[in-house]
Amino acid sequence: MIADCYRREALINQALPPEVPAPRLQWIEEQDEWVVLGFDAVDGGHMPAEPWQSNDLNATLDAYATAAEALAVASPQLLELGLKPIDAEGDFTDWRDLQAGRTRPELLPAWMPLGLTPQLAELEGQWQMATAGTAVLHHDLRQDNVLIDTHGGAWICDWNWPCIGAGWFDLVLLLATAFADGHDATTLFAAHPTALGVDDEQLDAALAALSGFFLVSGAQPPADWSPHLRQHQTWCGEATLRWLSDRRGWSF
Repeated sequence: MIADCYRREALINQALPPEVPAPRLQWIEEQDEWVVLGFDAVDGGHMPAEPWQSNDLNATLDAYATAAEALAVASPQLLELGLKPIDAEGDFTDWRDLQAGRTRPELLPAWMPLGLTPQLAELEGQWQMATAGTAVLHHDLRQDNVLIDTHGGAWICDWNWPCIGAGWFDLVLLLATAFADGHDATTLFAAHPTALGVDDEQLDAALAALSGFFLVSGAQPPADWSPHLRQHQTWCGEATLRWLSDRRGWSF
């Protein structure tokens, strides 16, 4: 139920450490089946420009570095809200299902290089170990969940789906969108404080897992609650797969 998501967001927001650059909840109003949350106004707040501009992207990466430092270990207040490990809802098995014949290849976009399936399935199998950790993740860090203020600072919004895992995992989808816009995502990832000590196989395992999930999800029937969801998922699948392919020297 969507209203429950907003109620949960209100609880999560109030439990975030004060160092996290997120607009803070000021009030919540419930009437009938409606739930309305009121947050601090971000001075001059606007979404980052599309495509990603370097100043907005760097501000977002800086904001996430600050958030990640404050959330490196879950506080008792956040743990009391029942945050779960990143793999608690199940495994990413989409490439392995394709390899085993449990998923029909016809579901995937025509441009998908099926010859890469064995390599993708092998990488995907490493994702749980690669992304395990103790940090609190935003788990939905993307362009439309960020606001840029008058001074060029970034604020991270919509803390609906936090979980526990490796602090760098939030960067993967964020930087995949930056890669799609022409930025050097691999260099930006390596320079980020959360990526210290992360090896190539860990990042590639996460990219493989996300690319399979998004491409298979994008092939599902349209979602009544979000008419453009499947298109968005397919785009994310292509962005993550193309970044991974660039890193591995694959071509398609």
